[in-house]
Amino acid sequence: MHILRYFLFPFSVLYGAIVLIRNYMYDIQFLKSKTYNFPLIVIGNLSVGGTGKTPMTAYMLKFLKEKYSVGMLSRGYKRKSEGFYVANERTTVEEIGDEPFQLFSNFPDAIIAVDADRRNGIQQLQNSEKLPEVLLLDDAYQHRKVQAGYYVLLTTFDSLFVDDFMLPTGNLRDTKNQAKRAACIVITKCPEGITEKDKERVITKLKPEAHQKVYFTSISYGDKIVGKAETLYLNSLQNLSFTLVTGIAKPTYLVNYLKEQNLQFEHLSYPDHHNFSDNEIAQLRKKEMIITTEKDYVRLQNKLNNIYYLPIETSFLGDEELFQRNLITFIDRFHKN
Repeated sequence: MHILRYFLFPFSVLYGAIVLIRNYMYDIQFLKSKTYNFPLIVIGNLSVGGTGKTPMTAYMLKFLKEKYSVGMLSRGYKRKSEGFYVANERTTVEEIGDEPFQLFSNFPDAIIAVDADRRNGIQQLQNSEKLPEVLLLDDAYQHRKVQAGYYVLLTTFDSLFVDDFMLPTGNLRDTKNQAKRAACIVITKCPEGITEKDKERVITKLKPEAHQKVYFTSISYGDKIVGKAETLYLNSLQNLSFTLVTGIAKPTYLVNYLKEQNLQFEHLSYPDHHNFSDNEIAQLRKKEMIITTEKDYVRLQNKLNNIYYLPIETSFLGDEELFQRNLITFIDRFHKN
């Protein structure tokens, strides 16, 4: 598959040209973007999947909710509902999608809404008087119909966007020059023991704009797994065998982490946002114990009894207070006027 993608390079050139022209049309305002008079923050990337948007969104919801009423508007990928939808206590994962449902489960006081048309979703929130003081737009970096006031651009340490190619040869869905629209760039999934020299090397490669701060983060897994009826310490599984089930873009980080804990398991890997068939569910029910991601857990918890998830969160490797302070400065510009 890796070799085949290089044979598709001409299609990458064509796709890149189309994206470049589209962005240019927005840059010269031939195509119109709508601006808003309230704090609108986009969390996104230039590539497809696997950069840690959900943990970063959760981090920002957790931090911001202590000071503001906060909400999140997402596309709701692979949901069964259509149009605009606001999560409530009766909402199912099928109605809003796995990532929004996961966030709503963890932040029930936040306004979690979905709409593929972000402009319409924002208008619906305004019309229903449910617009929070701060609205996060998940995975909306390419949604140029909306002009946010603050863009958080994510890229992984081991796959920087500057080293990537356009689809289908690489994983970029947007041109590299669009990084200029970001207020800050967050390097995610950094390894333990990253040095200042490593950080300097990355910053040199990225060549950020003068106004852009570069932050470094890692993903931190919990030391417990969480199920319907019980919570177990991860190290209690060292003499057991279990099945790891993943339906995420890049499960390598989780697989390596579990191996580092000297755990024995089989790994069943499925595509990102995978909808499990009845036959697949029947096979999973035969497994003695299943560990999965929280995103997969919210889709499987009502179908399996032998399932647990391993929590994950974003951890800043320095400059966390600066990141938070810059967000607050941006938000307060609107609320102090």
